[in-house]
Amino acid sequence: MKKLLLAGMLGTSLFAVSCSTVKKAETSQNQRSEFLKLKGDWEIVSIDYDKQYKIKPFDEGADAQCFVGSHWRLIPNNYSGAYTLKGGGACPALTQPIKFEIKSGNTFMFKKIMADTKAKQNTVGYSLNVIDQTTDQFSLEQNVPFDGSTVRVVYNFQRTGMK
Repeated sequence: MKKLLLAGMLGTSLFAVSCSTVKKAETSQNQRSEFLKLKGDWEIVSIDYDKQYKIKPFDEGADAQCFVGSHWRLIPNNYSGAYTLKGGGACPALTQPIKFEIKSGNTFMFKKIMADTKAKQNTVGYSLNVIDQTTDQFSLEQNVPFDGSTVRVVYNFQRTGMK
């Protein structure tokens, strides 16, 4: 009787674990599906933030408005991409390779890849929240700590192509 009870408990445990694994796989697949929607070419069409602050995103030394009109290419199958600032006026012209990923379904994390440096050697990056995602647009929200509080910065992207 003890063996039968033990076998029953073991069977129930295995069933519970297998159901849990199926749910995790479904969640992972849904996250992957959302992640793949970011594939392609994007442009930052606007940046929303409290204009009393001087925002210089992603340690580029450039004003936030220099990022309006910037081109972002995202390639999810190898987690790579780049952003390009057009330059002009006080804005630098540059192309910055990146490695990115989506964590927990809505956290967009990326790190810049410097020349002659492998991605795994770079441990510093940026974490933003994906908000308002559709097929042709999405926004990234960044909460920047400043003087004991945070400044909310929202980067609004529009799809420009599927590559």
